[in-house]
Parts: sequence; C-alpha cells; structure tokens
Amino acid sequence: MSISTKQMPGIIEGCKANRRPEQEALYKFFYADMLKLCYRYLSADELAYEALNTGFLKVYQNIKYYNEHKGELGAWIHSIMVHACIDLARKEARFNNVANTFDVIDEVFVEPSVLEKLYVDDVLLAIRTLPAATQLVFNLAVIDGYSHHDISEQLNISESTSRWHLSAAKKQLRELLQPSNNQVNKPTEKSNKAT
Repeated sequence: MSISTKQMPGIIEGCKANRRPEQEALYKFFYADMLKLCYRYLSADELAYEALNTGFLKVYQNIKYYNEHKGELGAWIHSIMVHACIDLARKEARFNNVANTFDVIDEVFVEPSVLEKLYVDDVLLAIRTLPAATQLVFNLAVIDGYSHHDISEQLNISESTSRWHLSAAKKQLRELLQPSNNQVNKPTEKSNKAT
C-alpha cells in the first residue's frame, strides 16, 4: 500500500482516535516489513504471526504516545515489534547460564566467496534453523546491534551467556552456509515468505 508523507499525519490521528480505516491503512503499509522482522526473530511461522499481531495491538494501544519529533514512525513501530518478538521468543527459548570460559569466535564466520553465492533468503533460512535462544541473541546482537549488556538486561541472562549464544550462532551458521553443505542451495518456498 502506498501512503504519501502528506497522508501519514491523518492516518496517525485516525489511529489515535481508534478509527478502523486508518488502523487498517497503517497495518497494510507496515505489514511486509514487520513480518520480515518477526520471521527473523522467530523460527515458527505461527509465532511470527503471533508476534506481528501482538506488536500491532501494542502499536494501536500506544500510538497516542508517539511523538513524530522524537523519531520516525517506522522506527517506533520497529522497536515495538522487536520487543513483541523478544517477549514471545523469551517464552520459547531456554537460556542456561554458562560459565565465563568459552571460545569466542572473532574471525569472519563465513568466507566472502561463500557469501557471494548465497541469496538473502538462504541466510534468513539458516538463521531460522538456530535454536530459539541462540537465534534471539544473534538477531539482537548482529542484526539490530544491541550490546551484550543490553541483551543481558532484555533477556535476564548474563553477558557471558549472551556471548556464548552469539558464538554458538556463528559456529552453527558457518557450518550451515559452507558450500559443501547442501541444505542452503536455493531459497525455499517457506523462506520466500520472509522477503
């Protein structure tokens, strides 16, 4: 759906007044991008849709607090969706605090020559195969740029546990994305939903 910058203030005001046409317009405008985000965080389609719907409900309930002078609407909605995904993923994920001694992988975890041959869908599909807790930490750290300190506060885990999950994610993704692995050759129908 195409909404011009001139129409957006009216849609926001309509949502603040709890009018269904404006809520529907806002939903349709942000639906695809927010669904991609939910797919990135949650490995099951049902959970992604649940997070999407929960996130939009929170958007409608809290849009009266949105202030366009503090930031762009898309970024505000993105933040709400990330938190909806975190809340749902936290219920699904099993975090075990790990000792401070673990191997942290600092080198590039996938060779550049391998990356050149991959589709975005391949990478997203590989991320969705990670265990829920590891996937959540990977998305927060690598995709959304949260620090281990922030992740530990969001998920109520230690920073070392966050680092361990990120290291484990990199190791598992490296194994999944190697050219000798036939799991990631072409995007699948399921992975195309996330694009």
